[in-house]
Amino acid sequence: MISEHPALPPPVSRPWLACAGAACATAFVVSSWAPALFLVAIPVLWLSLRGHAVVAMIVTATGLAVWGASAPVDPVPPGPISGQGMMATDVLSGRYGPYALIALEDGAILADLPPDAVAARGDLVRLDGLATGEPGTVGGRQHRGTVRVRQFEVIGGPTSPIMSLGNAIRERVSTRLTPLVGGRALLAGFLVGNTDGIAAIDEEAMRRSGLSHFTAVSGSNVALFLAVVFIALGPIGVGPRRRAVIGLLVLPVFAAATRFEPSVLRASVMAGIGLAGRLVGVSLEAWQILSAAVIGLVLLEPELVTNPGFQLSVAAAAGVMVGARWPVDRRLRTLTVAIGAQVGVAPLLIAHFGLMPLLSPLVNLAAAPMVALSTVLGVVGMVGPGQFATAGAWLAGLVLWLARFASGWPQIGWLGLLTSASLVLLFFVLPRLRGGVAVTAGLLAAVLILGQSEQPPSPGVVVLDVGQGDAILVSGGGGHYALVDGGPDPVRLISALRRYRVNRLELVILTHVHADHAAGLTGLIGRVSVGEVWADPEPQRAAAADEFFRLLAIDVPVERPSVGQQWALGELTLTVEGPLRRYASPNDQSIVVMVESAARSMLLSGDIEEIAQRELVGLRADVLKVPHHGARTSDLDWLVGVGSDLAVIPVGPNDFGHPSDMVIETLEDSGGVVHRTDVTGDVVVPMG
Repeated sequence: MISEHPALPPPVSRPWLACAGAACATAFVVSSWAPALFLVAIPVLWLSLRGHAVVAMIVTATGLAVWGASAPVDPVPPGPISGQGMMATDVLSGRYGPYALIALEDGAILADLPPDAVAARGDLVRLDGLATGEPGTVGGRQHRGTVRVRQFEVIGGPTSPIMSLGNAIRERVSTRLTPLVGGRALLAGFLVGNTDGIAAIDEEAMRRSGLSHFTAVSGSNVALFLAVVFIALGPIGVGPRRRAVIGLLVLPVFAAATRFEPSVLRASVMAGIGLAGRLVGVSLEAWQILSAAVIGLVLLEPELVTNPGFQLSVAAAAGVMVGARWPVDRRLRTLTVAIGAQVGVAPLLIAHFGLMPLLSPLVNLAAAPMVALSTVLGVVGMVGPGQFATAGAWLAGLVLWLARFASGWPQIGWLGLLTSASLVLLFFVLPRLRGGVAVTAGLLAAVLILGQSEQPPSPGVVVLDVGQGDAILVSGGGGHYALVDGGPDPVRLISALRRYRVNRLELVILTHVHADHAAGLTGLIGRVSVGEVWADPEPQRAAAADEFFRLLAIDVPVERPSVGQQWALGELTLTVEGPLRRYASPNDQSIVVMVESAARSMLLSGDIEEIAQRELVGLRADVLKVPHHGARTSDLDWLVGVGSDLAVIPVGPNDFGHPSDMVIETLEDSGGVVHRTDVTGDVVVPMG
């Protein structure tokens, strides 16, 4: 009978799973709709009458816990505020600067910190600032409001020995692996979940390839930590019971070092239950341990039930247990475990992110041995010679390369998930059909790979939808590509280039130094081959452009182009039209490029404003890339004078009022058609 399938939870564990499911369902419903707390009385009464008193008590306790945790907090009064508190998080990097949650005597606040603020979780701090914001939540934790901190000082370390030891471990890892870049940053993620040094685009590559769970410290890391502790205790002859006691004592230290991430909490509590059972002579089945851990965590921290990290961790653990017990040849055991984990998290990945990597099990099979060896070498390097950590970082770099390579592989949604699940089920249930199933799966993967790519016009221009910024792909045909600006986000830029299957750019033009044009270009480094760069970073400077130039390989020439300079790109010619001189405004300093074919022309105008526009007289083009995201900083007569029948505005969500209604009306009244990337997505302009 399928109910007795060896991979499914045994009968002895099913009541435990029912309790865990009831706790999660109650927490989710009550946290989503507070009045549901009163409706919980109905299933509690029914369960009690049916003889399920334990489940009824768990449902009641969970409902009350959620109700207590979701009680509204009193907002911090607007105005000056000063006091002492404890860091509830590390100093975190945000879009507008560093921030942290700080627990004051009367509740937590969200602190916008000075740029030079340095503190660790648990540190005692003194602050002085101005309360400006409303209450809210960060990472599932409520705060009373935002405080713009003017003066910030660390006055002491953590009062908790557990937190002090955890901080020491984390600091040791960061110090040994400095600088935290590339493989060294990824190894810090393997060891203690510190992802501060991993570039955003590499985090996205890890997610798209299905490897992001390796930096979300979990069961294997907890097991490795305990193994190191037990090995260290070996020479002094510590017996099993004492080892269990010591294991229970050090687990909170590891959780503190990894900042109590949901996956760490789940794995640590499961390990703790197993050690406690060994201590008292009680042996629990794996599903019982998972269920007990979930129940305990949801009762203590009800907000975990809506945390994607916790959901994925529990689902992955369940999938691993099913895969490990699936009745197949032992040679396929590693594959079934990887598939089980992927099947477990697949619905959650699609629900939270819209897509999931189809070939994640295969990528994980390749990555898992490297991650395990890298982590072991890293641990040895933390307590012994640093050369081991260097070797571990090198292996982590290979994992990062694999993630970048596999991030372009197929991503699927709900339909793809159902199809894939059906094929996997057929593969294992009907051995005679495995050959046909494998061929079908291969054909579907090929269709997905080809179907998720697009072909740019040949020749033509694609104004990419990268949010509030400019990124323009120029295709000269025959595989000849250039890129004008990179937008604000390297993740979105690389995703767009991958979609058009562009892996080499003969020319990259940075029109000016502002981040909404320059920041995305950093994503090219190590991922897309660049032949030459045209840029004019002087006299203005900006951090985003400086970072791009710093990362460029020394053999990539960077040239300041002169007016009239040309570049032949397949069937297209790119001609520099400006800037005509030095300008005070970086926008007016934009490099202006005319793209021409035998049939059409397109003016790429950067962010030039009225002053530069009035000096660029006589420019005419069939297509105009509207300057400065359609802002009201343009000379309307100049826009009309270009004489374009098509105008393209690269723009995204913003607080600047871009594009201006007046600019759009002027262009349309002159007989042109206006396209916006925030409305239509990528705008494709054929030039043939």
